[in-house]
Amino acid sequence: MFTFAYPAVFSRDEDGRILAAFPDFPTAHTDAAEPNEAMEEAIDCLGSVIAFTMRDKANVPRPSRLKRGQKLVPVPLWIVAKLALYWAIRELGISQSELARRLKVRETVVRRMLDPNHDTRQEKIQAALEVLGKRVVMAYDDAA
Repeated sequence: MFTFAYPAVFSRDEDGRILAAFPDFPTAHTDAAEPNEAMEEAIDCLGSVIAFTMRDKANVPRPSRLKRGQKLVPVPLWIVAKLALYWAIRELGISQSELARRLKVRETVVRRMLDPNHDTRQEKIQAALEVLGKRVVMAYDDAA
């Protein structure tokens, strides 16, 4: 089990803006004027880079370990379940067609489940994860 959060490096540029960069996604960067805004922008940036990576059917890395000077940025809730399903089918090496057969649905249903831009009911994604022997567990914790 692991947390759906990625480490980010927050720093200030010469103009005093807060920059956020993700070691696991070298092309993902964002900036903001204030600390709270910087975290919000980082969460949005993280969701976008994950969505684009999934859309391109590329590897979405698992979060690396948090190192000194980094902060954890949570994966936005709107994409957590889709990412879990994406990882599960890649980890198990099954096709979207095979998952559709196991769920007794059309392959287009599975494609939509994995489409970050398609609004899929969470119950459908949970059912797909269960068929694969996986689940997403939500947690409640104090903010660091």
